[in-house]
Amino acid sequence: MADVISFVIQATPPARLDKALGRDVPQDASLSRSRLAKLIADGAVQVDGAVVTDPRFRVAEGAQIDVAVEIAEESHIVGEDISLEVVFEDDDLIVVNKPAGMVVHPAPGTPSGTLVNALIYHCGDSLSGVGGMKRPGVVHRIDKETTGLLVAAKSDRAHHHLAAQFAAHTVERRYLAVCYGVPDANDPRLRGIKGTSFEPGNILKVQTFLGRHKTDRQRQAVSFTTGRHAVTRSRIVEPLGSPPCAALIECWLETGRTHQIRVHLAHCGHSLIGDPVYGGRRKLSPKAVGEAGVAAVSAFGRQALHAATLGFEHPVSGEFMQFEAELPEDMSALIAALGYKG
Repeated sequence: MADVISFVIQATPPARLDKALGRDVPQDASLSRSRLAKLIADGAVQVDGAVVTDPRFRVAEGAQIDVAVEIAEESHIVGEDISLEVVFEDDDLIVVNKPAGMVVHPAPGTPSGTLVNALIYHCGDSLSGVGGMKRPGVVHRIDKETTGLLVAAKSDRAHHHLAAQFAAHTVERRYLAVCYGVPDANDPRLRGIKGTSFEPGNILKVQTFLGRHKTDRQRQAVSFTTGRHAVTRSRIVEPLGSPPCAALIECWLETGRTHQIRVHLAHCGHSLIGDPVYGGRRKLSPKAVGEAGVAAVSAFGRQALHAATLGFEHPVSGEFMQFEAELPEDMSALIAALGYKG
């Protein structure tokens, strides 16, 4: 079964068929340029009644276009009735505040109970189809034990546009984290670590390559010769303890690599409290944070990292949208126990 989308090429069309279709296809068809290119290659596009499979075909103004689009198939991923904190939703996208412990996408070790399972159930028939299948378009991920904001596309058009923004690094993503020590420009140790520098305003910049660890494939590791370029910036929100021995910090990404913030902060000696992979075993002084602070750190069972701010251009309206998610209860309790004054 297929729906046929019919329209006419408007004045002064681009020279290539794929670009002309991308410009003139009705918006409510929710077809991205990449999806249109595949439809052309599959022989699903007719120009004035003749099938055209060459994306470079020169199409003229007034040409009649018919695109046969297969009705989106049901996803092989099963929807599950899992509670979601929806921050924003419309016909094209959904923004959620992910809790700790939830994996974003099904994988061999976690085939169910994921955010995607929850989104398929929640969105139901409002999923118009991404790549020909009724599924949410996940354009970025956050780690299982990291909390905070995540956007997913509900249409092919939105998926393409959001993915392009993430690829171009134009999406605003800011995280709140609690780290060991205080990453301050006055610390001479930090200035001696390769890949670290400070920018005006006491902003720590970490710039390295990131890739798979040589012996542990579940970990990422810093490199200066191979891997993917990665840049993280952070600033101190408030030192914690007296004298300070930890800090609430804000981090933002120029790139978005796996475990990037966790690896970069560990590289410069300021690993996240609770991080079971990169945090190491560190104890804070009871004199600095009290017995309650020491106990809170010891009991904190995940990396203290929260995706607090997410901003992007809406894929249809073009409006810049920004969302905020408050610290979850466990991180709020942690910084309170460490003497956070706000």
